[in-house]
Amino acid sequence: MDLAEGVGESSSPPRSFGSFSNYDVRNDVFNRLIEAGNEEAVCNPEFREQLDAHFNRFPASYGLDVNMDRVEDVLLHQKLLAVAKDPEKRPAYHIRFIENLCTRTDGNDDQLFVNSISTARPSLDADNEGIVPSQKRQELVPIHEVVFSTVDKPKLLSQLSALLSDIGLNIREAHVFSTTDGYSLDVFVVDGWPVEDTDGLYEAMEKAVARSEGSWSGSTNSRSAVEKAIESQTKSEDWEIDRRLLKTGERIASGSCGDLYRGVYLGQDVAVKVLRSEHLNDTLEDEFVQEVAILREVQHRNVVRFIGASTKSPHLCIVTEYMPGGSLYDYLHKNHNVLKLPQLLRFAIDICKGMEYLHQRNIIHRDLKTANLLMDTHNVVKVADFGVARFQNKGGVMTAETGTYRWMAPEVINHQPYDQKADVFSFAIVLWELVTAKVPYDSMTPLQAALGVRQGLRPDLPENAHPKLIDLMQRCWDAVPDNRPSFSEIKLELEVLLQEVQEPSGAVNGN
Repeated sequence: MDLAEGVGESSSPPRSFGSFSNYDVRNDVFNRLIEAGNEEAVCNPEFREQLDAHFNRFPASYGLDVNMDRVEDVLLHQKLLAVAKDPEKRPAYHIRFIENLCTRTDGNDDQLFVNSISTARPSLDADNEGIVPSQKRQELVPIHEVVFSTVDKPKLLSQLSALLSDIGLNIREAHVFSTTDGYSLDVFVVDGWPVEDTDGLYEAMEKAVARSEGSWSGSTNSRSAVEKAIESQTKSEDWEIDRRLLKTGERIASGSCGDLYRGVYLGQDVAVKVLRSEHLNDTLEDEFVQEVAILREVQHRNVVRFIGASTKSPHLCIVTEYMPGGSLYDYLHKNHNVLKLPQLLRFAIDICKGMEYLHQRNIIHRDLKTANLLMDTHNVVKVADFGVARFQNKGGVMTAETGTYRWMAPEVINHQPYDQKADVFSFAIVLWELVTAKVPYDSMTPLQAALGVRQGLRPDLPENAHPKLIDLMQRCWDAVPDNRPSFSEIKLELEVLLQEVQEPSGAVNGN
């Protein structure tokens, strides 16, 4: 659960339309449907009112995204949203062939690259900006469009992209919208299906959805998952808090499925992460159980301290020490602090110590970013938010996409097997933030950044940074996970560098 998400994951790319900003597309859609003799538009006296209601469910960007050469798409979207109201039919989806894209190949890997996600859906030909062909033989690549509708929820975009990846599809464009009543409409332009015909693609999609059955309904079976897990735990009384003794104060952060409050428990200042009961589902409950299980097992100066949890559905909450210094994300990007090199190194060493401790206990954080790195009153940095962290058995691999796109390793984006080195990649982006005080890929949407990282994109190397830090960054975000150093190695390098640059009064933070 991302309570301090620096950048939203399900955002559509910004668009500028100049003098067309006041243009009401629904009039044009209605008139074109009438001119085309659409039976529903012509014969239904309530059609215009229903059309307006449809557009009113969406942000203004939805109307500006409509392809006026295919206004019937709006009717398709209406129907998919209607189907998605039935939990048994989620996700509702529609697939169609768009066109064949002419590309060239050297006989091994497809040499077509898209550097950004277009929101205008231009014609996909070899003259488009961002397409880099080789000089070999031509091939036709079928391009399809897949439209989903289901209940909107945290990390839905990750789940849908995983679904597409599961059947071998590559996302070329994404158009993501949320309705005012809690549904999503997600349009993906994809390649990877070898033929124009969609019958086989529908069959593959049906099987992929069936494999993930139970994760689409949005139901709030709010007791079974937690209670089943808690029953298997021992000595729960050691960490089950007495809610009567927990005093909750001001809300200090808010996320899509929960809120973070400042509070007091048994006389000490605490942070209370509360899951909203109306958003509870099996996925969130599983994350809650996993987070409690991990927090119970860790105790380190650079990991946020676990105090207890309430596991009585629907009042689920996790209580940790209160970190008055806030997150590194706020410290850098909202308070606009620029770090001097000794302080930057101390922050980075703190992060390495916390992550080294976690990795030694076979824990992968999977969402390492500045928003999940908190500071105490002495500016000691601690790793926090273990909502998607997992234990990794020796020799075990993971393939699920999770985390936050701007900090996510390419192997995670690509749904390839990954291990603790994925956290090292995320640390490289954090280190870049500490050096530059900038948001990574700030000119891109999160999904654009993810597609870029898949193709080798990395943040621009900072000017005037210490050459050893630049070298470390590049090794940590190497495309090959085995080439990345461990946190133990990174920590030693940073400690040596700190000794070299340290002011006379400074000292390395110890454990």
